[in-house]
Amino acid sequence: MMRLIAYLFACLGLLLATGSLRAQASHIRPIQLTTELRSNPIGIATAKPMFAWTLQSTTPHARNLQQAGYHLRVATSRDDLQRQSGLIWDSGRVASSTYWQRPYEGPPLKSRTTYFWQVQTWTPDGSAGPWSEVSQFTTALLSQTDWRAHWIAAAPDTAPTATASEHSGEWLTKQPPPLPIFRREFTVTKPIASALLFVAGLGQYEVHLNGSDVTKTVLNSGWTDYRKTVLYDTYDVARLLHGGANVFGVLLGNGMYNVEGVTGHYTKFTGSFGQPKCLLQLEVRYADGTSDSFLSDASWQTHSGPIVYSSTYGGEVYDARALPAGWDHAGFSADGWQHALEVGGPGGRLAASRSAPMIVAQTYRPTRTTHPRPGVTVYDLGENFSGWPRIVVEGSTGLKIQMLPGELLNSDGTVTQRSAAATPQDPVIYSYVLRGGGPETWHPRFAYYSFRYVQVTVTDGPPPKQFSLLGDFVHADAPIAGRFSSSNDLFQRIHVLIDRAVLSNLASVLTDCPSREKLGWLEQTYLNASTLMLNYDVTGLYEKMSDDMRDAQLPNGLVPSIAPEYVAFVDDKGNSNAFRDSPEWGSAVILSPWALYQYTGDIRPLTANYPAMQRYVAYLESKSQGGLLNYGLGDWYDIGPKPPGPSQLTSRYVTATGVYFEDLTTLARIATLLGHVEDVASYTQKAEAVRDAFNAKLFHPETNQYDRGSQTANALPLALGLVPPGHMQAVLANLVSDIHAHRDHVTSGDIGFHYVVRALTNNGRSDVLFAMFSRTDSPSYGYQLERGATTLTEAWDANPESSQNHFMLGHGEEWFYRGLAGLHVDMAKDAREAVLIQPSFLASISSASASYQTPMGLVDFRWKHAGTQASVDLVVPVGAVLHLRLPAQTDWREGNIRADRAIGVLDSSRDNQVLDLTLGSGTFHFRTVRLPEPFTRTTKEPLRAN
Repeated sequence: MMRLIAYLFACLGLLLATGSLRAQASHIRPIQLTTELRSNPIGIATAKPMFAWTLQSTTPHARNLQQAGYHLRVATSRDDLQRQSGLIWDSGRVASSTYWQRPYEGPPLKSRTTYFWQVQTWTPDGSAGPWSEVSQFTTALLSQTDWRAHWIAAAPDTAPTATASEHSGEWLTKQPPPLPIFRREFTVTKPIASALLFVAGLGQYEVHLNGSDVTKTVLNSGWTDYRKTVLYDTYDVARLLHGGANVFGVLLGNGMYNVEGVTGHYTKFTGSFGQPKCLLQLEVRYADGTSDSFLSDASWQTHSGPIVYSSTYGGEVYDARALPAGWDHAGFSADGWQHALEVGGPGGRLAASRSAPMIVAQTYRPTRTTHPRPGVTVYDLGENFSGWPRIVVEGSTGLKIQMLPGELLNSDGTVTQRSAAATPQDPVIYSYVLRGGGPETWHPRFAYYSFRYVQVTVTDGPPPKQFSLLGDFVHADAPIAGRFSSSNDLFQRIHVLIDRAVLSNLASVLTDCPSREKLGWLEQTYLNASTLMLNYDVTGLYEKMSDDMRDAQLPNGLVPSIAPEYVAFVDDKGNSNAFRDSPEWGSAVILSPWALYQYTGDIRPLTANYPAMQRYVAYLESKSQGGLLNYGLGDWYDIGPKPPGPSQLTSRYVTATGVYFEDLTTLARIATLLGHVEDVASYTQKAEAVRDAFNAKLFHPETNQYDRGSQTANALPLALGLVPPGHMQAVLANLVSDIHAHRDHVTSGDIGFHYVVRALTNNGRSDVLFAMFSRTDSPSYGYQLERGATTLTEAWDANPESSQNHFMLGHGEEWFYRGLAGLHVDMAKDAREAVLIQPSFLASISSASASYQTPMGLVDFRWKHAGTQASVDLVVPVGAVLHLRLPAQTDWREGNIRADRAIGVLDSSRDNQVLDLTLGSGTFHFRTVRLPEPFTRTTKEPLRAN
């Protein structure tokens, strides 16, 4: 009898451990509260922000927990919120299972104000969970009229450059003056309750308050078309203020705002929006309820500063002797300083920064030091990255340290910058002149570069007593959104290769490379959207880039290929060339906001960009002939008989018209979401006409080939749904055959490889992508690694004449997540259909895992197999539902229970190939001992691209 009782208790314990108790017995609590997708943000620029949270079970191991309702409340003080008195908004109980993108619907918010909020949730049985912890957010200046500060500069304004021009070999003969610094003393007379600083510095700035930098971020603020938009930043500086005298100190850099051509320094182009200038407004609220403002105006003082030369392209020269000690502290004698001048701004509206700021994210130590020539030392930092060298040096006054950064070495061991188009006559150079008198630490403030090596020479004095060098990795501080790993070491190294290039090009735009150009080429914003979004939260960056595209759009609807458009690629008559007007690039104005929507579910970017999308499609229609487009760069950098450049293997009809079709079908979906019924019919009809024209011109039904049969030509129609019914498998077979004919090598370029990855992934051919990614001879990812690359290179063959830190070919990351691991996310679908996990059980890979922070919470899973035994372990976040697709030719179980009958499985279906399980929240462990061979094909039907 005792044994029976013990057995029954053991069974009860098993039920508890597997979450078999009813979901209604569990409560949920809201956690990880965000406002505008940020935790406790400062500088929110909308009067109607979005709230979000994730959910946590109060009962371990419970399954299928859902939110049925929520209650939000907002106040201007923590005490009012907790007392439930003086609330500015109380939503009441709202029946909804959605806990992301919940709008604030109270009265309009006020500028420069901190708000506090919390939320409570209910389960379907009516059980209320506990109130969340309190979250908060602080608004920026919500109206242009809130600004009372004046732009200030060191000299009167002169006319800016009308249009920028590419470097043509003609330089300024006169060295520009040193960049100015500014200071202002002010007095605080009462105890402080809060202090918010709003600052815009052009081109870039560093602000000190009482000798301390107000922020750890660097290269502030983001780049824009300053005639249209000027970004400003918001800081809480209460901790830096004290009673009595306080001092602001400001250094300015040129950035993209003022790009000068100077003999002896590289530049991509020359052009200027004007001289460096700044705008500051400090809003102080005292403990007694009164307030005060301290503004930039003519009472500020200015002087030439220590930055003798600074260019985002050419480097920086810094003379430490020119910065007076104590200049940014109270009590400094400002003899010889001049009053600043009040000047006009560049014309753009002031807008609060939304994208993640730049930070020093990592620091590298040299792995090797060499002396290739007398007096020359080369430091190898082991990795290629975006950033700057940081030195500690002690030596005599006036001693000059020159640093030449580069991605590669010459045959004699010296540093070369040929991969970035800089020459020994016009290099990118960093120079530091010592103040003397003790150890000095320095790094460039307003210039960064892509480099692995730093060549150091010392002039104008004896060798330093002390010298050390580090490398600071600088990129945008985008939160990590996902992680991928697999048992294949080569794939893991490729993942890192791509990821490091992504980070190196993650700024306030997506740069093509952090060396030669630093321009925001637009095609990668949508072609590599999954690569970016599955790894990082780049929501703010994508919103900002859409702003850039709208600012750049021409009156005729053309969206230039770069945004901001700092330099227009035109001929001598002012006509746009293929580098300015290419459909595969300009279509980003439609396809980038759409990609963002698919990963976030936030419809607001679609609404904001819809008119610009319509204008661009109308522009493409005006350029088309019979529904076809035949201009632009085509499949840039594909692999043909000539050096890489414009498309060689695929006609421009394919990519230009194909992307035009994608624009129309996407715009029809957007119009549906926004309720523009007439537009839906119009764009759908136009898309069908383009499809017919595309197939009539390019499809050869007798051979089932498109165009000339290149990988791009066959993959793009497959990925976009252009292939006529009945021909899909034959076109797919031709694509696979061409890949095998090239010994599993890629031939597609910047545009086409995206569609190759999608066509093969969506049609269940991970085996082909596995073969392609396994190559280590040229051209391939593996070959880049074999050549010693640590970041993805511009050319498939790691050509040393091309950039060594480019992420435009990073589409393979999408296969790692979507194809190999099997994670598919599409928030354009119903929430119950938005997440799908469909592993590719490849015989040569024993395991793969991925995690991703979806709007519903963190999805985390891992699959593995050994022989015919396989397992899938996954976590479905509380409140979410997802689909799991597994090979159907075996018996999947959780414990001893058939998989389709396990607790938390809400629905299931099965055909000859796929078992489709609909899972509620919880932790699941599925196993089989008879995994069928081959393992590679688990696609129930062709998956549409995310």
